[in-house]
Amino acid sequence: MILLLGAAGYIGVAFANELLRRKKEFVPLSRQQADYTRFDILLAFLISKRPEFVINCAGYTGKPNVDACEIAKADTLMGNTLLPQTIAQACSAANIPWGHVSSGCIFSGAKIVENGHPRVEKDMTRPEARALVENSPEKIQGFTEADTPNFSFRDLPCSFYSGSKALGEEAIAGAGHGYVWRLRIPFDEFDNSRNYLSKLQRYPKIYDNVNSISHRGDFVRACLDLWEKRAPFGTYNVTNRGFVTTRQAVALIEKILKPGRKFEFWKDDNEFYRQAAKTPRSNCVMDVSKLLAAGVPMRDVHEALEDSLKNWKPEK
Repeated sequence: MILLLGAAGYIGVAFANELLRRKKEFVPLSRQQADYTRFDILLAFLISKRPEFVINCAGYTGKPNVDACEIAKADTLMGNTLLPQTIAQACSAANIPWGHVSSGCIFSGAKIVENGHPRVEKDMTRPEARALVENSPEKIQGFTEADTPNFSFRDLPCSFYSGSKALGEEAIAGAGHGYVWRLRIPFDEFDNSRNYLSKLQRYPKIYDNVNSISHRGDFVRACLDLWEKRAPFGTYNVTNRGFVTTRQAVALIEKILKPGRKFEFWKDDNEFYRQAAKTPRSNCVMDVSKLLAAGVPMRDVHEALEDSLKNWKPEK
């Protein structure tokens, strides 16, 4: 039996659906059934039920976006730092392996290869960086699991959300046997307020940048594949291969869905942060070589985007 925490959330629902598809027995535990934010209660549950694996999808993202985390700082720390630590420590005490949904939002920018050597560029909106994205994408590399987060409380500026997620990874490092699965900007074919493609269609104006992103179904399948293959425990970037600019994603929406509206973009960072955002946003490229080396395939990001839009299911 697999224990699923946060099963009612956007990613938790996808895990539940995939576990059902795989005919895997699982228990979607709610806090009303057992307050798993408390170490003693969770440990007693684990010892009593003895699940073979624990999946944590619970966390605090803020609604409608991460700006809300700047106000609800206690809730953000509780959900993204203290809760993962509690779960990892309880699993360690019960000798049960675990998997935790983290975030790639603890990085900013990408690596640019110059003269055969990569250097970190934190601002991919700079004209010279964008020129490489458009004309020499092979010179753009992503952050690996060995890289230290550069969008965190230890490397400011960052959003409070990203800081809490990076701190959460620090808090669970070395606690028992577990996976840290880094998600980035989830999307799929199902219209939803949490879906990147839905957001792009509803924003009055759009912020253009460069990102690695994760198809929700591909993400949960990859996470479960790592467990089923008994891949080495540790941190894995779980995004679709490659990266995409916001303008490229919007162009696909226009081509496939033909929404009948004109998409407008913010002129630059200054205008976006002056009028639309209260806290810095993470935009980054992730490297998935470790995931692929573990024998877990991931589709190219453009293929996954196109497939999602061709099978688009509007929200009822």
